[in-house]
Amino acid sequence: MIPTAFDYEAPDTVEEAVRLLSSGADDVKIVAGGQSLIPVLKLRLAGPELLVDLGRIPDLRGVREDGDALVIGAMTPHHEVASNALVREHAALLAEATATVADPQVRHRGTFGGALAHADPAGDLPAPAWALDASFEIVGPNGARTVAADDFFLDYFTTAIGEDEVLTSVRVPKHTGWGAAYEKFVRVAQQWSIVAVAATVQVEGGTIADARIGLTNMGSTAVRARATEDALRGVALDEAAVAAAVAGVAEGTSPPDDLNGSADYRRHLAGVLTRRAVLKAAGA
Repeated sequence: MIPTAFDYEAPDTVEEAVRLLSSGADDVKIVAGGQSLIPVLKLRLAGPELLVDLGRIPDLRGVREDGDALVIGAMTPHHEVASNALVREHAALLAEATATVADPQVRHRGTFGGALAHADPAGDLPAPAWALDASFEIVGPNGARTVAADDFFLDYFTTAIGEDEVLTSVRVPKHTGWGAAYEKFVRVAQQWSIVAVAATVQVEGGTIADARIGLTNMGSTAVRARATEDALRGVALDEAAVAAAVAGVAEGTSPPDDLNGSADYRRHLAGVLTRRAVLKAAGA
């Protein structure tokens, strides 16, 4: 199908983008890579009056170090994140997860910030970003503000970004030396996750010193499995011990129940994939 008619603007600065978002148009949409929005427009599930394209703002793209963290521009394409040397060294979990997003075409057009702002609970980036304690730099008419991952993902396709605000970058604390794994279960290749688990693990002396766990498609948002993280600390690198520590990872989750799998099946998968991800991340 063909989208409904809309006005189009491609600002050169974040400030101009914010001004356009605050222009008073009835419905304004931001387009980043367009991999989620364009299909919705073509199906006429959305009909914005104005489309604001962030693709011409150079400050929104790239990866840089900032002390004990990496700063990833919101318009950085997935393939650049997955292949970036800094990301691979200091936030390997992001590189692992981003490399599984859809297919090469989507990874070259889709953007890191766009996928996070879209906040699809079946998407591959919210869980690892949350597991790594990412924070989100948002700019609006009242200036810039930073939102922690705990407060960023609110509900299905809903984040803390206001209608007149722009996500400009994502700050990710360095996890240098931590092992990482993203275990993703799909029915066919390049599909949305039925369930996926993001795990990054710090190993000392044959035991798990620390761990971070995020779950994909186990609720209305990604899920941070903090109780399982606590249970893993001090556990020996033994398959049975790890399996026991992660046995309750699905407790308190609300996975969907659909044709791809029942809620109980997804809870079972979460346990299996968490065990695999932790052992792989730990090098066991």
